[in-house]
Order: sequence, then C-alpha cells, then structure tokens
Amino acid sequence: MFRFIRWLWVKLLPFQLVLIVSGIGLSVGLLIALIIMLGRGSFFSSSAPTATPIPVADASLLKFDEMGKVFTPEVQHWSTQIVGWSRQYDIDANLLATVIQLESCGDFAAGSGAGAQGLFQVMPFHFTPGEDMYDPDTNAKRAIAYLKGGLEKADGHVGLALAGYNGGWGVIDLGWSQWYTETKVYYLWGSQIYLDAINGKTMVQSAALLNWLSAGGSRLCAQAAARQATPVPTLTAQAP
Repeated sequence: MFRFIRWLWVKLLPFQLVLIVSGIGLSVGLLIALIIMLGRGSFFSSSAPTATPIPVADASLLKFDEMGKVFTPEVQHWSTQIVGWSRQYDIDANLLATVIQLESCGDFAAGSGAGAQGLFQVMPFHFTPGEDMYDPDTNAKRAIAYLKGGLEKADGHVGLALAGYNGGWGVIDLGWSQWYTETKVYYLWGSQIYLDAINGKTMVQSAALLNWLSAGGSRLCAQAAARQATPVPTLTAQAP
C-alpha cells in the first residue's frame, strides 16, 4: 500500500506543482490588483472628491431679463441696473447678482481691507486713471470684464469662474486642495446661491444664502441697507 501511495504521489507531482504555482500566482495577482486599486482610490469611490461638484449652468435656465428671488432686498435694489448690465455685456443677471450678494450685498461704497472697492469689490488696479471706482456703472464694467474672462478660462463653469473672481484666474487650473479656504467657501456659497436663483428658490429656501448671512453677511447687508436709505459718499463699510 505504501509503495502504491508513493507511486501515485510521484505520478501526480506535476499536477501538484501546477496547482501550487497557480495558487501562488493567483495570490500575487490579487495582491498587485489590491495595491493598484488602493493607489488609484478605486476602493474609495464614495470618498469626498477634490472639489464639491457644481454642475455647469444649463443655458436653457439662464434668464438675462430677470433676477431670481433668492437675493436679499439690498441686492434686489439694483435689479434694474443688473438686468441692464446683463444685456449690455451679455452675461446672466443672476450671476452678477450672486457676485454683488457675496461682495457687497448692494453697498456701492463698500471697501475691504485688501483694497477692493464698490458694488462688485473690484481691486484698484483694474481701473484706468481718472475712473470713479465707486460709480456703479464703472465698477460693474471692470468687474464684468474680469468675471467674463474667468468664465472663458473655466469653459463656462460658473463655480470655477466665481473661484477665479475671488482668488484670481490662476486658481481655475489649480486643484481644490491648493485653494485658500476663503476661495473654497466662496465657490460653495456662490455656486449654490446661483443655482438656487436660476431654480426659482426664495431667500428662506436657500440654505447657502442663510448660511452666508449667519456667517457675517447680515452685517454687510445692514450696512448696505443704511447706505441705500441715506446714500452718502462715506466709505466705512467693510466686506467680510
């Protein structure tokens, strides 16, 4: 019996070697595949992306002749001018209103510690000598030129254009991880407020707008309301 078992073992040895090699190969293959998937993040497809995805605006939703209801009364105060600028410069009124909401809440004389001025908080170097930075039409002209340049660089992506307006065009091609926190927040707030506007939401229905107001925007809007009630050329308002 023992001789028979040894004879059988020898006869089956090639098959045993095949099974052993195949098992080792399978194990190594699975290990390599696991390493590759971990490196590429395939096992974590549900993890947070490099940036919160904001859809590109659907052109069919753009309404150049009207503004959404989501904006605060201080921004609605400028609705006639905003619609006029949107027609003049061929840009969506809701996008302009979104920038005004975040930058000044409608205070034409707002200023920031960084030097940004006016309704759209435009930096002085965007103006030509002799221009009145606080004149709404002049301020809008310079702001819209920069905003449209960002839209072009971002291939029409509103969120990236807003990020470029806040952090400079250079951030459009950078990864989310390289943005300053301010730019990330601006991107998220601005993109969602804009989408809420074109989707017909009101102020109380917009979580993004309410969050912005509670984070300091309400103070800016109070300054804007006071300015609109008694418009005087005192430059005391500070953008958040």
